Amino acid sequence: MMSKSALNGVVVLDLTQFESGTVCTETLAWLGATVIKLERPGSGEQGRSAQTEAGVDSYSFIILNANKKSVTVDFKNKKGQALVKRLIEKADVFVENFSPGTIERLGFDYDTVRNINPRIIYAQIKGFGSDGPYAHFPAFDVVGQATGGAASITGEADGPPMHAGVNLADSGAGYHCAIGILAALYQRTVTGEGQRLEVAMQDVVISFARSAWGRQLMTGEAAPRVGNGMPMAPVAPCGVYPCKPGGPNDYVYIYTSRWPGSPQWNKLLEVIGRTDAIGDPRFATPDSRYEHNQEVDAMIIAWTSTKTKNEAMEELGGSGVPAGAVFTTTELTTDSYLQERGTIVTMDHPVRGPIKMPGFSIQMSASSVPILPAPLLGQHN
Repeated sequence: MMSKSALNGVVVLDLTQFESGTVCTETLAWLGATVIKLERPGSGEQGRSAQTEAGVDSYSFIILNANKKSVTVDFKNKKGQALVKRLIEKADVFVENFSPGTIERLGFDYDTVRNINPRIIYAQIKGFGSDGPYAHFPAFDVVGQATGGAASITGEADGPPMHAGVNLADSGAGYHCAIGILAALYQRTVTGEGQRLEVAMQDVVISFARSAWGRQLMTGEAAPRVGNGMPMAPVAPCGVYPCKPGGPNDYVYIYTSRWPGSPQWNKLLEVIGRTDAIGDPRFATPDSRYEHNQEVDAMIIAWTSTKTKNEAMEELGGSGVPAGAVFTTTELTTDSYLQERGTIVTMDHPVRGPIKMPGFSIQMSASSVPILPAPLLGQHN
């Protein structure tokens, strides 16, 4: 029989908005914590109204706030302040990601909260470190990607810097913050004391770009943009290859290891019917393959163009060659295996109806939490 959820009994006060903070608190909710979202009366957190029709919660809000409760609070009057203080007395965790200075103006800086509850874990997500030159600068995901180095290594070599198609800084900061909270909760079992923790999006993106630092240490120069290549070292094959029927996402990503003695290159040649190239000095080593990367790509394209991306992935992956079809969000949403696994879940929202969305990405054998819809504003007053 499944035991109670991992964070059963942990109470989280959620003063977050948009993505970074909500990812953190939703992660804790997926792990079984009771997450109480404190929102302004009338409008709620700003993410509710982002890119949506008037009066209906946005899909992004719904996806990022599963399994939470919503309580409306007017922080500007004494009654609202008193309610928040009572909640702080009973809470284990306090999370906020307002613009710099906002939580202090609301009257709930760390020292104030700690004086109410010395055991509380007080977590903050900002764009930049609170003790640095950009401490008071506002930031969104793209700012974190730019200032953390990711944009400088994303894109084609002859093109401008680009941000990734996923919100690395926002979601990355949220997950890092959740990890820090879990560690602080564990440490509290030893010390009996809470603590403040801070996550800066710039710091998070820098940590995600560690492979680029490896390239810099190897060459003595800033890591370059390499398109679909690998940031650490030149590799061939490494990239997306077109498949039939030739749609905008009909591609398969293929990569073979540079590790000496790796059988992946020869296995690739066997799959694509080019065993004649085995032993060819032009392709005998990773470096020589990269020197002749156009010929390598031509051999592969001649094969992938006769396959669908699924066929290419199945034949290559099944033979031990790393390959991944470029799946769209629609294809992933309708994937029966991902639904069965719980990677894609269905939320029954009281206004939007059934919504297929990403679930929690960690599978635990002794902890499970059923999905509950994102709360309506003030639903748990």
